[in-house]
Amino acid sequence: MNIRRIVVLLMLLNVSLTGSLFAAEIWVSPKGSDTNTGTREQPLATVAMAIRKARELRRLNDPSIKGGIYIKVAAGVYTLDEPLFIRPEDSGTADSPTIIEGEGIGKTVLSGGIKVSGWHKVDYAIPGLPAEAKGKVWVADAPMIGDEPFQFRQLWVNNEKAIRARDTEAPFMNRILSWNHKTQTCVIPWPASADTSHLKGMEMFIHQWWAIAILRVKAVKMMGDSARLSFYQPESRIQSEHPWPAPWISKKTGNSAFYLSNAISFLNKPGEWYHDRKANKIYYIPRKGEDLQTATVTVPQLETLVKIEGVIDNPINYFSFKNISFEHSSWLRPSREGLVPHQAGMYMLDAYKLKIPGTPDKKGLENQAWVDRPKAAVEVAYASHIVFDGCGFEHIASTGLDFQRGTHNDIIKGSLFKDIGGTAILDGVYSDEAQEVHLPYNPSDKREICTNDTIANNLITNTTNEDWGCVGIGAGYVRGISITHNEVCDVNYTGVSMGWGWTKIVNALGDNSITANKIHHYARNMYDVAAIYTLSAQPGSVISDNYVDSIYKAPYAHDPQHWFYLYTDEGSSYITIKNNWCPADKFLKNANGPGNVWENNGPQVDAAIKSAAGLEAPYKYLLKYKSTNRDNWPINHKTE
Repeated sequence: MNIRRIVVLLMLLNVSLTGSLFAAEIWVSPKGSDTNTGTREQPLATVAMAIRKARELRRLNDPSIKGGIYIKVAAGVYTLDEPLFIRPEDSGTADSPTIIEGEGIGKTVLSGGIKVSGWHKVDYAIPGLPAEAKGKVWVADAPMIGDEPFQFRQLWVNNEKAIRARDTEAPFMNRILSWNHKTQTCVIPWPASADTSHLKGMEMFIHQWWAIAILRVKAVKMMGDSARLSFYQPESRIQSEHPWPAPWISKKTGNSAFYLSNAISFLNKPGEWYHDRKANKIYYIPRKGEDLQTATVTVPQLETLVKIEGVIDNPINYFSFKNISFEHSSWLRPSREGLVPHQAGMYMLDAYKLKIPGTPDKKGLENQAWVDRPKAAVEVAYASHIVFDGCGFEHIASTGLDFQRGTHNDIIKGSLFKDIGGTAILDGVYSDEAQEVHLPYNPSDKREICTNDTIANNLITNTTNEDWGCVGIGAGYVRGISITHNEVCDVNYTGVSMGWGWTKIVNALGDNSITANKIHHYARNMYDVAAIYTLSAQPGSVISDNYVDSIYKAPYAHDPQHWFYLYTDEGSSYITIKNNWCPADKFLKNANGPGNVWENNGPQVDAAIKSAAGLEAPYKYLLKYKSTNRDNWPINHKTE
């Protein structure tokens, strides 16, 4: 056998193993085994093992990787016991990327959930259960992690989110009677005849302007037909000491709305559930048509499903996910430390009012705050040329996809973000834990800044459904970001928020664009809001050719006129806002800096701009996942 024939046979062997003459392929299937070779005929069982095999191919500089590494993941649900961790050693190159590819949204699923089985109808007395619920409740053992029961805040039945038992049926909420900032207590209406002996673990959810708070109730003191609530620390102190936002108290428009949750005495409506942590039992009242003996019931185990994390001097490069769904993530901070957000979902670690106002940048500033960012189902840091293409992010407790810092030239496109508790997509640093939120961020090492990332042709719908003050797309201190041709709808606060810091000082922000997006049916529950909202100086930035419509008339207490289509807030400077279609010139320019240009925004904008906004033709298939205003809520209209 001559040398040429040997070479040809070796090449054909490589093709048979990899499926490509120029790239390596590693196959994964629910029917596979991690002791297999990873070929199409002998697939692996987990994506984690496929990543390890790919890492070894790169370490050894195997000839098969010349055209890239393709990890082919068959349809099925892959339950993760720990987050997938993508490291610098997993990096590809421009000529040899690594791509994890599935079979489509909802088909190839990476899940952080655990199935709950063994349901049966309760045939015994449950202390504290309302009389009207008796005979309707089903029960199952809650899952264990190792030898310990674990906390969870979400439960899905056939992938429809169930309701944690609450005292009022959504959207109805009661109104607080008063808030005492000195004693850190709240007075609420409470029937004198109500039983208070089964309230351990109860939480209070309160609406306050542009943010909510979730407070763990420490004690309930009855006072006739009202009750005084006190709360656990640290949220008690933060909630009562920070001035913005604070509980709304108004004789004209009413006080802040609230509801109570997570007590067995509230379990009385179909679709509600309660976790008895002491007995480690889950109680649930099925909705019409649900059969718990055949239903798929899921609770989330992992807060983060995937971490793509390099270091500043050794980032991850050229790594992609295509046609993969990420589902069933958790977030437990509200159960452990409460939740008092500042804005856009960034929750306060400390905050208080200043006795003597003023900082070097803002002479009249009367408050200080330090924040952190929520957990995300997928987190990315110190990485470039990362791509999410045609992916799904569903049944997520907090943020969907978070590009945290040091990311460059990344792309998020053609993806679905639906049933998400917080923000769909975050990009960029907001404030580090040690940096006060009003101070401008401008690191000396510019590699820290998220630059030239693209968010395009994604559908964002039914997000912010747990933390109402989160946003559809949130961009912090970013440079060169492009947010274009997305459709954002059914969010509880702002559609797209860009900027942070409330400062006119030039900082890391600049050269950003928000163009040709379709934003509608937003601000379902919050006020002080707009479809597109900005903060701080960001030279060279442009907001243009967007279509904005249908802002909900939120039913809770605040100034009923304080809603907008476009909103440049404190410090917004050097931004061009032009050719954005909306039904009226309902805009707010609050404490702006210099250099903003407003040109041709409102109902007179060319109809061609309106029709061209939103998803482009190749991505309109995503619209089958959209459902807006199912409850027929009223829409705001400008009144003179």
